[in-house]
Amino acid sequence: MSDPSRAERPPTLDPVASARWTGWPHATSPWLNEEIGRRMEDRLQWIRLQPRSWVDWAPLSGGLQTHAKLRARYPQAHCQVLETTAQREHLARQVLQVPWWQRWLKPDALTFGAPGASSADMVWANMALHTSDDPHALLQKWHQLLAVDGFLMFSCLGPDTLRELADAYQNKGWPPACHAFTDMHDWGDMLVQAGFAEPVMDMERITLTYANADSLLVEFRALGRNLHRDRFGGLRGKQWLGQLKNALLSLAKPQQDGRILLTVEVIYGHALKPLPRLKVQQQSSVSLQDMRTLLGQSPSGRSV
Repeated sequence: MSDPSRAERPPTLDPVASARWTGWPHATSPWLNEEIGRRMEDRLQWIRLQPRSWVDWAPLSGGLQTHAKLRARYPQAHCQVLETTAQREHLARQVLQVPWWQRWLKPDALTFGAPGASSADMVWANMALHTSDDPHALLQKWHQLLAVDGFLMFSCLGPDTLRELADAYQNKGWPPACHAFTDMHDWGDMLVQAGFAEPVMDMERITLTYANADSLLVEFRALGRNLHRDRFGGLRGKQWLGQLKNALLSLAKPQQDGRILLTVEVIYGHALKPLPRLKVQQQSSVSLQDMRTLLGQSPSGRSV
């Protein structure tokens, strides 16, 4: 039986490759993700809400330095780190958690593992959405983590990313260099479908420059993988590697001292979790938590 939600998933993204990349363990975060995280963190100056608790989604990929900047911005807030695998959570603990004796002297406002539903005032998800094979489900998961009036901050890659590399692959008659990335307007629509309100989308293009093909390839091995369903399925040899390097050199611009230029389109998103809507039918059911929220009560029954 076919999956009815398959039509809503990225059509060119291989879910097996996506799962492998999402679970890839690494002790340091890619520099590009850190840079994008820094730019997204700077946008928080325009957010009036000061979260008392927030979730950092997959900081090993999203940015360990960015995590530190967020902790400094919200020093009194509790942070819940949520990684994608147990191995990655172990690595994150080694980097982010202070020694036990320091936690004994001063309890650390940092915990690991899945937080409770509706418990976070902010979900921070840097550079995660574009590699998910089921972005609708991921957006819904982030929505469930947020309390009412909490907000989501996320970034991902847009459709103009690596357009020069895609053209070079096409000219060579090779399979695609990467899967197709989603447009920011489509992300805005999906946010609304997931239950978010007032989505604000922003986009910028970053130009990456490289002195030679070797430095580009070394860096791109840490930045990501080709997740396209129709990517080349076997191993490549030295002859193909030489062809790839020549194709990359063809992207060099004489006016840029012969450096290789590649475009990265970055999409930033921000959205709120509104009050749940009560749909009245002949027979309706509402969860106890949603009813308390609609009535303006706290979980303990006290008015808020």
